[in-house]
Amino acid sequence: MAAITLTNDNFETTVAENPIVLVDFWATWCGPCRQFAPVFEEASKKHPDIVFGKIDTDAEQQLALAAQISSIPTLMAFRDGIAVFRQSGALPGAALEDLISQIRELDMDDVRARIAAGESA
Repeated sequence: MAAITLTNDNFETTVAENPIVLVDFWATWCGPCRQFAPVFEEASKKHPDIVFGKIDTDAEQQLALAAQISSIPTLMAFRDGIAVFRQSGALPGAALEDLISQIRELDMDDVRARIAAGESA
């Protein structure tokens, strides 16, 4: 499945209703964003069970602000509605594939337990 456009209207629903969501924050004027775009798109075709979303930071400034995006491209990953990864800079294809494998292998019960322990501390 090709990457979808995420907006203020569909971002929260998309993250909440899908097991794994990868989000690319980008802008048309950004050279590294244009370099990363085909890598992201290729991965979206290899992994149809994952939602790949793109957020144009110029068009969706409110979302970029809420996500505290200070440089682009920034890649975020959500698993079961929880942000589990965030990194600025374009990733090569092999690194993106490795990241996807790591996200699939996450023990989400452990992640939730760590979040709960952090919140109670």
